[in-house]
Amino acid sequence: MTTLPWWTAAVVYQIYPRSFCDSDGDGVGDLPGIRSRLDHLVRLGVDAIWLSPFYRSPMKDFGYDVSDHCDVDPVFGTLADIDALIAECHAHDIRVLVDLVPNHTSDQHEWFQASRSSLDDPKRDWYVWRDPAPDGGPPNNWVAAFRPEPAWTFDEATGQYYLHLFLPEQPDLDWANPEVVEAMHDVVRFWLDRGVDGFRIDVVHGIGKDPALADDPDEVVGIPHTALNDRPETHPHLRELRRLIDSYPGERMMVGEVYLLDTHLVAPYYGRGDELHLSFNFPPLYTPWDAERWREQIETTTGLLDPIGAWPTWVLSNHDNRRHRTRYGGSEPRARAAALLLLGLRGTPFLYAGEELGLLDAEVPPERVVDPGGRDGCRAPLPWDPTHRHGWPSEPWLPFPPEADTHSAADEWADPRSTLHLYQRSMLARRASTALRWGDQRLLTCPVGVLGWVRSHGAEQRAVLVNFTADPVDLEGTEAFGATAGWVVEVASDGAAEGTTFRGRLAGDQALWLRPR
Repeated sequence: MTTLPWWTAAVVYQIYPRSFCDSDGDGVGDLPGIRSRLDHLVRLGVDAIWLSPFYRSPMKDFGYDVSDHCDVDPVFGTLADIDALIAECHAHDIRVLVDLVPNHTSDQHEWFQASRSSLDDPKRDWYVWRDPAPDGGPPNNWVAAFRPEPAWTFDEATGQYYLHLFLPEQPDLDWANPEVVEAMHDVVRFWLDRGVDGFRIDVVHGIGKDPALADDPDEVVGIPHTALNDRPETHPHLRELRRLIDSYPGERMMVGEVYLLDTHLVAPYYGRGDELHLSFNFPPLYTPWDAERWREQIETTTGLLDPIGAWPTWVLSNHDNRRHRTRYGGSEPRARAAALLLLGLRGTPFLYAGEELGLLDAEVPPERVVDPGGRDGCRAPLPWDPTHRHGWPSEPWLPFPPEADTHSAADEWADPRSTLHLYQRSMLARRASTALRWGDQRLLTCPVGVLGWVRSHGAEQRAVLVNFTADPVDLEGTEAFGATAGWVVEVASDGAAEGTTFRGRLAGDQALWLRPR
C-alpha cells in the first residue's frame, strides 16, 4: 500500500473561470457556472482542479491584479459560492487548488492606497519605493513584462518610483518586510481555513529581490525581469510557507510558477523537501514536437529532480501560452498523441480546460483584444453544446475557438471516437495503474522519430510509445519492441486496435499505452 501524497498520483485540471461556464448571462464565466459543470469533470476523471484568480480585482490583468485577496469579485460570485464549490468538489473526491498571487497587488488594493498616500504611512515600505536615479529616471534598468517599458512608475505625489514587474497597476510587494510576510500568511490561512487543498503560487520566484536593486547585465537588457529574477532571498520565504501549509491536516500542498526557463534553475525551488511540494517546469512546454528534443527534456528533468527526491510536473497548455494543438501545427492526431505523452510521464500532469476537447486557440479580431499580454486566443470560452452560443446564455467576453460546432463537450461525449473519450479512457487507465501513477521510468531505444519508455511499480508494468512523425514506423528489431512484444494495446491515441496484441507498428502521429498480457 503506497503512502505517497495524493498530489503525486493526481491529474490536475486548470479552470480559467472567466471562460469556463457562465451561469448568469453576463458573458463571463463564474463560480456557480463551474459548479453546474462538475459532472463533466467527474465523468472525465480529474482528481483536482486549480482555479485561476477569482478575487476582487479591477481586471487590468484579469484577476492577477488583486484588490482583496480574501473576497470574491462580484463578476464571479460570492464567498458563499466558493464555499459551495469547494464542498461539492470534495463530495466528489476532487481536491481544490486556488491561485495565490504574492508578488504584487492591484494599485487599488487598500495596502497600496495607504502606501502611496505619504512617505510616512505605516504601509509605505510594504511596497518597493525608491528615489529617482541621478538623471531623474528609474532607479535601475529592469524591464516589465507585457510591454518593453521600465519596471518602475514615478509617483508625482511623493516623488519616488515604485516597482512593478508586470503592469503599472500591479505594484510589487516588498517581502523583505516581515509585516508583508505575515499579511500574506494570513491570506494563506484564510483559504486553508475555508477548506482549499492547496495553492498554485503565481510568479513565486519573484518574491525575493536583490536588496541592492542592481542593474540587469547589458546582455539581457530588454528581457522582462520576471524571467531573470532568481534570488536566494526567496527560499527562506518558501520554507516558511511550507511550514505553514504543512501545519494543516489533509496533505495541503503548493505548486509554484517558477518561470525560469532552465530546469537547473527550477530544481532548487523544491529545497530539500522543505520548499515547494511541486514546481512547474516550463522548458518542456516550449519544446517542439520532436522525439529527440523531448527525450532530452525527460532526461534533464529526471537527472535533476530524482537525486533530490523532487516530484516532476508536466504541462502542455495553460492560460498564458498557446494551446498545444495550435503550437503543434493544428494537427488533431498529433494533439491526441501528446495527451498520452503527457499522461504517461512520471510526475503530476496538469491539464488546461478545453484540452480534453482538442481545442485550438481562438482567432481574436483586433477590436476584441483585451489582454495586455496577448493571451486572448488560449483563453477563449469553452463550447458546451452545438447551439449558436454553445451553452452560453449571452455573447461571451471572447470569441469561441475554431471548430466549436464540432468540438463541444456535448458533441464529444456523444462520440466514442472523440478526443474527450480518449482523455477519459487514458485517465481511467492511469488511475487503475500503480505503474502509471507512481512507477519509475526507463527510456527505451527507439527508431528515429519515436520515443518510448517503460513504467514499473513492483510487478506491474506499462509502456508508452509515441511516434512524433507523420509516417508509420516499424519497431521490429529494436529494444522498444523487444521490451513490449506480445503486450496488449491498452489505450491508442487514435482508438485503433485497443485490446489487441501489439504487432510492433506505430501509425503516423500515434501514441500507445501497452500492458503485459
